[in-house]
Amino acid sequence: MSWLRPLFLLLFAPLLLAQAEPKLVPDVSHRQVEVRYSFTGAELLLFGAILYPGGRVPSDPADIVVVLKGPVEPIVVREKRKVAGIWMNVASERFRSAPSFYAVASSRPLPALVDDRIAAIYELGVENLQLSPGAGAARQEQQRFEAGLIDLMKRRQLYFENPRGVEISQGVLYRARLSIPARVPIGDYTAETFLIKDGKVLAAAVREIRVEKLGFERFVATAAERWSLAYGLFAVLISLFLGWSASAAFKRRG
Repeated sequence: MSWLRPLFLLLFAPLLLAQAEPKLVPDVSHRQVEVRYSFTGAELLLFGAILYPGGRVPSDPADIVVVLKGPVEPIVVREKRKVAGIWMNVASERFRSAPSFYAVASSRPLPALVDDRIAAIYELGVENLQLSPGAGAARQEQQRFEAGLIDLMKRRQLYFENPRGVEISQGVLYRARLSIPARVPIGDYTAETFLIKDGKVLAAAVREIRVEKLGFERFVATAAERWSLAYGLFAVLISLFLGWSASAAFKRRG
């Protein structure tokens, strides 16, 4: 029966090795963010624990990176220039799958944690997002529009980085706070957590978050999507009525 031991090791070695790797137990403060008429933004807390094999925390603990990513959507970036004294759209680039929201926080600056290859694989940092530009344009032109898109999203507070936004306590517990702006896009979000050490991703975990409109805002958004023609006509009628009301009020004062 001596042949059973090598067979056992062969079959169960992957499981034994897997148990030797640290694991992440992540969670978020809100699984659902409700956008109402009074919504001025929110703060999302991402927290959790690092489970090391045998419960032993190494003398040089690993680092944590958290990424909150919104639903991808096609985005068209237009370049404006002043032609004969008039601002005009002179060029544009279409991105097929750009994240509508992207926030990353880390326990240390990303360049100190991973190299460019790992950062590109896991899309760590706004400069490593896979924006999927349209075909046809030269690479230099695509890079210029990519930089323009990132700058635009940063100014809208929809893309941002916090290189020291993750706090790690006793090498085991971690937490990070990410701000969600008032004009946050609606949809399904993913909160990704990465455990990194010596330039390698040791573990990763994902939690889902739903951002949705409720109350009157949800009714308006649903009406605009399902009954676009009726919604447009109603909006025009409301505008005409408000204009007529304002005009009548001024006439009475006069």
